[in-house]
Amino acid sequence: MIAYLERYLDHAVEQDLARKMVFIGGPRQSGKTTLARQALKRAGENPTVRYLNWDVLENRRTIMEERFPAGDGLLVLDEVQKYSRWRQTVKGLFDSRGPELRILVTGSAKLDYYRRGGDSLQGRYHFYRLFPLSLAELKSQSHNDLMDLYTYGGFPEPFLLASETESRRWTREYHSRLVRQDLSGLERLHDISLVERLAMRLPDLVGAPLSLNSLREDLQVSHQSVSRWVDMLENLYMLFRIYPFGAAKIRAVKKESKHYHFDWTVVKNPGGRFENMIACHLHKWCCFLQDSQGRNIELRYFRDIDKREVDFVIVEDLKPVGFIECKLNGKELHSGLRYLTERFPEVPAVQLVLGEKVDVITKERIRICSAEHYLKDLV
Repeated sequence: MIAYLERYLDHAVEQDLARKMVFIGGPRQSGKTTLARQALKRAGENPTVRYLNWDVLENRRTIMEERFPAGDGLLVLDEVQKYSRWRQTVKGLFDSRGPELRILVTGSAKLDYYRRGGDSLQGRYHFYRLFPLSLAELKSQSHNDLMDLYTYGGFPEPFLLASETESRRWTREYHSRLVRQDLSGLERLHDISLVERLAMRLPDLVGAPLSLNSLREDLQVSHQSVSRWVDMLENLYMLFRIYPFGAAKIRAVKKESKHYHFDWTVVKNPGGRFENMIACHLHKWCCFLQDSQGRNIELRYFRDIDKREVDFVIVEDLKPVGFIECKLNGKELHSGLRYLTERFPEVPAVQLVLGEKVDVITKERIRICSAEHYLKDLV
């Protein structure tokens, strides 16, 4: 049996449960159920009594009839958002037994999607997003760990199996379930095969501004349909998008987003996969700071009308606080980083490399370093 790998949300969730309910959403199979069961174990609770999963028929009856276990302690409700009256049930449980119960609600992307449908729970919970494994969550944080993440992805099951064959099988089954089961349950679709074609096409476009018009032409559908389908895939945590950074000092583009996949193994181009992996690490770090500290921080990218580009710009309170470029090697300093550093000399700039061990500061005050040196300081 594989030992539990401590997750980056464990401590923050336990702290917040002392005051409010905690909701945990995020990609399917990113470890939400395991995290919840470990929280029960640390609290000395019996999972057979205190863990209720809507997908289990007996647990479903318990939830619908509101026959929740007596006494104080931790109670976990998993996938409860599939119940049409889940908000009223959870609100009533918290309002009547809040002082004695610590309530943890976990679910797939639908939990994040449906919680926006009303404000009846406002002020009663904190919401966290649990994302796949990152380098900082691994114990040794070596270059070998980084390459394992690059090869097998960050989802716990394929990563821990450490088999390229099993990783490919897992990815194929995972994406089929997302589109065929989760998406069809979330939205009404007339031709799901077109959404599958879109999902298969998107990994080839990672790292470049996403042209919905080109996708519309490829699929022979309306612009409105493509836009809606990409929104759906983002709601399901199949992918996420980042948007351009614009400032008075630069002539930046202000329209098209870039997209990245939580399962970066679907990206076959080596440079694109590396950039996607770094994007997931940075996005996870920004979301954690938003969820745990309420900071106004987000991930963007830079591209100007003269086609100068930098992969990532970290923005806090609408101001840049970091520039990051991804390269397979560090032999040549990226011109886009040099350009932004000249205009924002106070903002740290780093060029991350995958294939060599290096950590130097150039005369332009730009850090060139191995990805593992940088990523180990995130979450």
